[in-house]
This record gives sequence, structure tokens and C-alpha cells, in this order.
Amino acid sequence: MCPPEYFAVQYVINPWMDTATPVDAELALKQWTGLREALVRLGHTVHTLEPRPDLPDMVYAANSAFTVDGVVYGARFRYPQRVPEAAAYQAWYEAAGWRYVTPTETNEGEGDFAYLPGAYGGLVLAGYGFRTERAAHAEAQEVLGRPVISLHLVDPRFYHLDTALTALDDATIAYFPDAFSAASQRVLRQLFPDAVIADAADAEAFGLNAISDGRHVVLNAEASGMASKIAAAGYVPVPVELSELKKGGGSAKCCVAELRP
Repeated sequence: MCPPEYFAVQYVINPWMDTATPVDAELALKQWTGLREALVRLGHTVHTLEPRPDLPDMVYAANSAFTVDGVVYGARFRYPQRVPEAAAYQAWYEAAGWRYVTPTETNEGEGDFAYLPGAYGGLVLAGYGFRTERAAHAEAQEVLGRPVISLHLVDPRFYHLDTALTALDDATIAYFPDAFSAASQRVLRQLFPDAVIADAADAEAFGLNAISDGRHVVLNAEASGMASKIAAAGYVPVPVELSELKKGGGSAKCCVAELRP
């Protein structure tokens, strides 16, 4: 995770960003701290990266890379405002001893990749349509040695896979069907017939931008409907207030890069 000490909406690269709506920097840091503390209370180790004043979106650590089996497939950001983030995160991964692979294709890390180790022997779901190029899916498959399923995102509000789909455990997902093309919806129904289905209100509240350890699901407190669906499916929702981070187009998941040794 990376604290939002310099977080601000200084430009617009997704439909949630509005430069006319100021960010309460103190509240953003308080909410981010609440998210980190929730993860620590659940027994997780949280590493933090030093933020840079010239990179206001560094708080969205999930976009920095995608790790599977100790291998880090690095990010290559679409928009120039975020491009320098990749090198900052690469330095952290390499200093921590991870095997880092520099990408040649545009991709935004866990923003557009999800890993389900218990599904079909270990399956990667990958989004494209707004940020990550489909060619990056093939590159990720070669780097990680795991099958990658390409899913076409069609609603600009849900510009990253992690705004439209989340892994609830090693083999189960929740997703918002209308964020995907008709063909991708058919693929998801075939692969995950028992998925938790979100509605528009759930997705708009960033209820799918969640982090799960297989039992506890940490998600935006605004997404009360999604929390109810998760609880009905047998998981324990852990709501966290993240209204300020949502102003940049992210929530719980966006703020966390998961490390998979």
C-alpha cells in the first residue's frame, strides 16, 4: 500500500474524477489508514511504499503490478500522468527480492488482472477495453505460466476489471454482468455458474472493488447492498469508509497490491 499523502484529483482519466470536486486530504489519509488497520486486524502483513509528491495516484497500488507464484508482471500505464509510477513500484519489488518482469505491452496490473488459484488449476481473469491492451494478456500468460481468460469491459465507468469483478475466494467470484460484453458474460457464466451477481447500485458504490482473504471481504462502506449479498453467500463483509479515495475512481482493492509468493 502507498499512503495518500499527496492524493488529489489533478486531471481526469476516468468518469469518476472531477477536478472541480476537491479532495479532503486529511480525510483521505484517515480513511486509507482505516483500510490498512482493517487488514492488519484480519491478520495480514501490510508493506508500505513511500509516496511521491509528483504522483497523486500512487495510492492506487493495485495498478502497479500483478504477482503470481513469486513472479511480478510489472505495469505499463496507459496515461502519461501515471507512467512514472511503474518505476517507483518496480524499485520496491526488486529491493524486496521479487523477480520482476518488465512488460512491453500496456497493462495496469491488478487493476485488470485477477488470480483464482483454485479455479481450473489456477486461472487468471484479465480485462481489456479501456486501459490494458489485450496483447498484455498473452504476455502475462507467457510470464506467469498460467492460463489467462480475456474479458471485454464495455462500460467506461468500470474501466478496470477490479471495478466490475472480484475474487471472493480461490475459486469464486462476484461480478456485475453489464460491465462486460455479451460474449464475456457468457464466458463468465460458463466458468463461474455459482458466482455472486452484483447489480448496478453495487458496482456504482464500488462494492466490487474489494479485497477478500477467502472469508473476510473488505469493501467500501457505501456498498451496503453488496455487503448483504456477500454475507448471504457465506462471507463476512468488512465495510470501510473510503469516500475520498472514490473521488479518484478507486476503493479498497485499488489501494492494495496483493503479494503472492
